[in-house]
Order: sequence, then C-alpha cells, then structure tokens
Amino acid sequence: MRVSYFPGCTLNTTGKGFDHAVRASSAAVGLELVELPEWNCCGATYPLIIDNMLELAAPAHVLVSARDEGTTVTTACTTCYNVLKRTNKFIREHEEERERINAFIEADYSGEVEVMDILHLLRDQVGFEAVQSKVQKPLKDLRVAAYYGCMVLRPPDEVAYDDVDHPQSLDDLMTALGATAVDYPHKAECCGAYLAVKEPDITREMVYTILRSALAAGAEAVATNCPLCQFNLDKQQAEMRRVYAGYQPVPVFYFSQLMGLALGLDASEYGWDRHYIDARPLLAERGFWDGRAGAGDATQ
Repeated sequence: MRVSYFPGCTLNTTGKGFDHAVRASSAAVGLELVELPEWNCCGATYPLIIDNMLELAAPAHVLVSARDEGTTVTTACTTCYNVLKRTNKFIREHEEERERINAFIEADYSGEVEVMDILHLLRDQVGFEAVQSKVQKPLKDLRVAAYYGCMVLRPPDEVAYDDVDHPQSLDDLMTALGATAVDYPHKAECCGAYLAVKEPDITREMVYTILRSALAAGAEAVATNCPLCQFNLDKQQAEMRRVYAGYQPVPVFYFSQLMGLALGLDASEYGWDRHYIDARPLLAERGFWDGRAGAGDATQ
C-alpha cells in the first residue's frame, strides 16, 4: 500500500528519529510512505479565529500538493495532522472563504484529499493484527503507558478518530507489539504544549501530573505519537527530579521506536541520543536492546 506522506518541519529536524522509525516500521508492515515531492510548513497551529484567509494558505498549499499525488495523505506529526485535518474541513464547508484561499495560492482545491494520522492509518488500513503478525521480538512484559495528548483528540468533531475520553488505539498497538499496555486516567490530558516556552513551571506541573499517574499505575515507560508531547514529557523530567524529592524518571518513546524494535529492524537511526532520559538502559535490562543504536550518550 502506497500513501502520500507529509513529514513536516519537526520530523525533518529535531524529530528525525521519529521519522526514520515510522518510515521503516511502516514499510515493514506493508505501508510505503511516499514523501510529497513539494511541501512547506503547515503553520504549526490552527487559528482560533479565522479572520485572515492567509492564515490557512500554508496548510492549504500542502493539501493541494497532496491532491496532486493521490487521494490520501498521512503524517506522523500530530500537530501537522490537527492543522491539515481542520483546514481541509474548513475548505470543504466554507465556499466563499475557499475561493479566497484558492485565489491566493493559485489553485483549485475543494477538500478532495483525505487527511489521516499515521496511527489511524495503521489501525484501519493495515490493521494491528497484521502488525502483530510481523513482530519478531515481542516487547514481552514491558509495561508501557500510552500517551495521546490533545492533537488527535480535540476538537472531537474535527479531528478525533478515537474515543476522546478513553482513547485506545495506541494502547492496542502496544499490545500488538507484545508490550503490556498500562491504563491510567491522564492519558488524554494536555502536556502544556507551547506553554513550555513561556511558562515552563506550569508545563512541569502538568507533565508531573501525567507521569505520576502513569507511574502509579505501574508503567515503566511511556509511548506517544506526538513530537511536542514527547519533548515536554521527556525534557521536563530533569527539573522534576530537582523539584520533587524521590522522583524517578521514566523513558518516553515515540511509538514508532518501539514498533521498529519489536519488528526486529535496525534501530540505529532512531534518535536515541536526542532523548533527555536515556531509554537504552531499560531496553538493555529487559533484553530488547542489542546495541544497534549508533554512538552518543543521551542527555540526562
């Protein structure tokens, strides 16, 4: 199965490990991600109030590029997914504004493309049973808390493909990979997102609440499908160790990293040295690490 793929800015820079892992693991289960030959930044945020059509020009241009390549476009960045999905819906439903956007980007687009998050595509088009059948090194007894964040859940009527209050897709993928999915009540809470730039203390408190909940439920690792969430949950733990006595950090994986390991793929390009909390000791201790990760120590 071939599907157009929009990597976005983060997966093309700081999130290259996520990108490498998602491309390789998708290919291993029969899903070929074909990068759009021409793409630009999606804009990174969807405007709360659309009073200037230029705010949607960037994501609209991406959608036009995707339309020229096929009927479906997928992305692994949940922020990109949120922006593209909502822009596509807006263009479909607002004719007058659509004409203005098309005039500006010199295109004729009315929302023909279907925008899908990569996890949604793996669940509904590939199927987690098919993924499970390809597993070579099951993540047996690894207790993983799936963390969803906001971007694939809210606003529900525009982007959600899972139960908003009790999402399950990422949990089900972890189970298919042989891990033990740990249920906990904060899997869909916000991590603070861009507040990390302006109000890091508030973000730290939000992250602490999420991770404390996961640890209390018995998790020894966290898996997420959001680059910004991974950054916040990972980086904030250094400060949390200083502020909260006795806090023990937990590795925060991209789901595709664990998927690649379970599928028996070479994990050397998965960006392990960009983690603030080194995930490799846990993997080695549990027998999931064979050293194929390249050089470099993670920042502690």
